[in-house]
Amino acid sequence: MRRVLLKLSGEALAGDKKTGFDEATCVKVAEQVKQVIDDGVQVAIVIGGGNFWRGRSSNAIDRTKADQIGMLATIMNCIYTSEIFRSQGMETVVMTPFQVGAFTELFSKDRAVEALKSGKVVFFAGGTGHPYFSTDTGVVLRAVEMEADEILLAKAVDGVYDSDPRSNPDAKKYDEISISDVVKQGLGVVDGAAAVIAMENHMPMLVFSLNEADSIIHAAHGKIDGTRVLAE
Repeated sequence: MRRVLLKLSGEALAGDKKTGFDEATCVKVAEQVKQVIDDGVQVAIVIGGGNFWRGRSSNAIDRTKADQIGMLATIMNCIYTSEIFRSQGMETVVMTPFQVGAFTELFSKDRAVEALKSGKVVFFAGGTGHPYFSTDTGVVLRAVEMEADEILLAKAVDGVYDSDPRSNPDAKKYDEISISDVVKQGLGVVDGAAAVIAMENHMPMLVFSLNEADSIIHAAHGKIDGTRVLAE
């Protein structure tokens, strides 16, 4: 049984509004994931918090507190998206690495795997539960713990380039690239800590555009018009 971890940016949920939630955008994501689940693929999801909070850009707030606010933003995103998924006929679980009252379940690998095997979509919210670790680190950590086959990175661009294609029309797109080369060239697919965990645990990634039709469905089946990041 194939198992994937899908990473969505918070900004993706906001659609053209750039902040908060855009329900139509979330429904489109849910419809694709529903198809993937119906195809028998197990899906876990991590969502960033950038549609609500980017605290690292503020020097007025202590880094630890800023990161805690960011963790809460990811929880809001996961609870909201989980409900949209339920409206489309899926069963979901939202897990956090710390207690959030009755809003979420406390993370447990055994319970998460059991939920995935039963066809539920598992949302991993709250990052690692610690400051100084990005959502990237949480994504790779959970993928390794869940023994996922691949990480699916849904982005605004359609793959990994040697420079920013939005500012350089001659930017070269990679069909395949190793995670070590991503780090050496500073291509920013994931941060350094996440890259080290991916390399040490041989966790591959698929980078693709969320905006392309049925891109999540294709990626979940290992077919993308993007970039395959190989973990040696």
